[in-house]
Amino acid sequence: MGNQGKDQPSGPSDPNVKLVGKWKSVLTRGEETITTREGFNVITTSGLHGLVAFLASAAASATQNTYFYIAIGSDNTAESAAQEALGSELARHTGVATGGTALYTVVATFASGSGTGTIYEYGLLNSNASGVMLSRDTEGLITKGANDTLTVTAQITLT
Repeated sequence: MGNQGKDQPSGPSDPNVKLVGKWKSVLTRGEETITTREGFNVITTSGLHGLVAFLASAAASATQNTYFYIAIGSDNTAESAAQEALGSELARHTGVATGGTALYTVVATFASGSGTGTIYEYGLLNSNASGVMLSRDTEGLITKGANDTLTVTAQITLT
């Protein structure tokens, strides 16, 4: 899997609060699962600053959270906290967001004809065009054909 060398979620005894991102992509062709990729990612500096600004806002409410856009791309450059966008974005979709005690999950589906090509990278952003990228992940190659469906799940855990 793609999490070699990346920080994994810390245990409950860790006194520091951390954001941990996890990604899962499932490529299907009809009813058949072709490829699955999972891994942990890097939380970007601009995303962390954007999240802090969101949390600090006196007017903030659950309906104002805009970090529910998932983008996929073809650049396999390693993640860096300084990155503000995907290296080579192929498509971006609005995901369905859910939240739990310390887990924020966004799921987006890239249907037939959307995001076709070689996919290495994933990003969670706050806008349907440009915007602030909260997290980015690179994984092993997925080749999405024109008739394939790719379901991408992004999870951010506050530990």
